[in-house]
Amino acid sequence: MNAPTKIQAADHGVSLREALGVWARIALLSFGGPAGQIALMHRVLVEEKHWLSETRFLHALNYCMLLPGPEAQQLATYVGWLMHGTRGGVMAGGLFVLPGAVAIMALSIIYALLGKLGFVAATFFGLKAAVLAIVLQAVLRVGKRALRNRIMQGLAVAAFVGIFFFDVSFPLIILSAGLIGYFGGRAKLSQFAGGGHGGANASADGGSLLGDGFCALATPSVVSALKVAAIWLILWLAPVAALLALLGPANVFSQIAVFFSKMAMVTFGGAYAVLAYVAQQAVDNLHWLQSREMLDGLGMAETTPGPLIMVLQFVGFLAAYRQPGALPPLIAGALGGLLTTWVTFAPCFLWIFLGAPFVEKMRGDKALAGALVAITAAVVGVILNLAIWFAIHVLFGEVVAVHGFGLSFAAPVLASVNPWALLLTAGAMIAVFRFNVGMLQTLAACMAAGVLLYLFGA
Repeated sequence: MNAPTKIQAADHGVSLREALGVWARIALLSFGGPAGQIALMHRVLVEEKHWLSETRFLHALNYCMLLPGPEAQQLATYVGWLMHGTRGGVMAGGLFVLPGAVAIMALSIIYALLGKLGFVAATFFGLKAAVLAIVLQAVLRVGKRALRNRIMQGLAVAAFVGIFFFDVSFPLIILSAGLIGYFGGRAKLSQFAGGGHGGANASADGGSLLGDGFCALATPSVVSALKVAAIWLILWLAPVAALLALLGPANVFSQIAVFFSKMAMVTFGGAYAVLAYVAQQAVDNLHWLQSREMLDGLGMAETTPGPLIMVLQFVGFLAAYRQPGALPPLIAGALGGLLTTWVTFAPCFLWIFLGAPFVEKMRGDKALAGALVAITAAVVGVILNLAIWFAIHVLFGEVVAVHGFGLSFAAPVLASVNPWALLLTAGAMIAVFRFNVGMLQTLAACMAAGVLLYLFGA
């Protein structure tokens, strides 16, 4: 068996400047939560640009799903690193956050001053319908490629049923799938064959710019790992330590830095998995904001580009705005929001730059490949769960909690269906599935329709 070839960072022929345009486009269109963002990146990076193959995309996604923090932002960082090293990773991951950070900051200021965001919500009303159609398209496309046999299909179904109906924790689902796949791959069962080196999808890798070779960046060592860890730990924690030393632990800025640094280490399973805990702590214990304000902040994050975890910036803004000390309230709020964003996302770069070289190096390991193939199947079920969650909240105004016989899920109140949202979603799905209308055209048309409905009082 021939050893896989190494590819240099420049071999793919994509310049850093060209990549900047692609990442900026992805960042500006990254609506719809993690499912929508993953769908967007899959469509742009795999189907349109052919930067990387389906196998490589899923390999990177699976690793990011195992990490604390927003998986979509970390996936962008991972692919940016694969393409252009650390500079590419910082550019891709930073750009992914930037539009949402700017939008949430502007909306936070408006909220603090006026307390009304009706027009903003209406502006993005139509956009949600388009995003829902794109998410469902991604579930079908990724599922068609990843669920190649009955075992993979069974894992996807089990993951969906577990997380949607029984509220099984995301880490437990991923860990269980990984263990099943690890032992299946170790036993050399064909159903768990990885898509990379000689696997079922190997032929599909040839058409991508990165191909299936080992990236030359994947040369992990203890020295390089310690260097990366030292740099990013200092960047992340030095501001936290400085605030504690200068202002003391009781100061609101110190509390923000410490609280959200802790959140950055335990936010497994994406934004929805941690927002309930953050809301409880910020509302009931820290008294930074009220519960309805937390819901308003989530609405902001859902209707602006970027990770849903950007809602934490709104929380940090209000916390500092209401305890400004000697600073003007708006200045304090802006600093509190920026501090929250920094301690939330700086660790994401640490996880990627520290772990990605090792993950890439182990792509040829059959047991690891089996684990990641099984995780891929489970992730399809998780993405379907996110898509249905998103659909319920787009199409219905009310949900009711269902508990009993081990079940725990939110069911829509059918009478609360929004007919305009249903109509726009149906139109977007017809455009995407029947007429193959492009993503940008679908997004623009649905947004325009939403604005018109608002202007006519619908």
